[in-house]
Amino acid sequence: MRKNFGAKAMCYPMPVFIIGTYNEDGTPNAMNAAWGGISEEQEISICVSADHKTTENILARKAFTVSMATAKYMKACDYVGIVSGTKEPDKFAKAGFHATKSEFVDAPLIDELPMAVECKLISYDPESCRLVGKIVNVSADESVLGENGKVDAQKLQPITYDPMNHHYLVLGEKVGQAFHDGLTLK
Repeated sequence: MRKNFGAKAMCYPMPVFIIGTYNEDGTPNAMNAAWGGISEEQEISICVSADHKTTENILARKAFTVSMATAKYMKACDYVGIVSGTKEPDKFAKAGFHATKSEFVDAPLIDELPMAVECKLISYDPESCRLVGKIVNVSADESVLGENGKVDAQKLQPITYDPMNHHYLVLGEKVGQAFHDGLTLK
């Protein structure tokens, strides 16, 4: 038997994205956003309300980065979601983050978070809070690459948000091979 929860913003896994921007004075800013995902082959969509400092920064600079939150930096990633950049302009540094300017967009890469999607603003709708970015580059630190030269989720240890229980969960255990294991049912 199933239990009905009604119409709620619940999905598993729900990524934990850390959006990186520059403030008007050039200092880096970051916020935690869990409602988002790939919406086209070279697009990412994230729900971000208009009252965030991050939204203001994106609209001014027309660019942002989206880093994958990791188990190692879970507390810092949670902190940038709890504290407002409007009230604490130095929250990036207080989180213990360091920035390197992206080669591709006018936004910071967070040195501590080893994988990022670098984006240019396509659109923002303040009514729906839908932010859409064009993916211009994906970068990953060599420390999270596997022998095949691709990102290894077990090394990256991305976290997801459990919206029902308000927990962070780590991803990474391989349970099968995509586009292959289902062939046994053909």
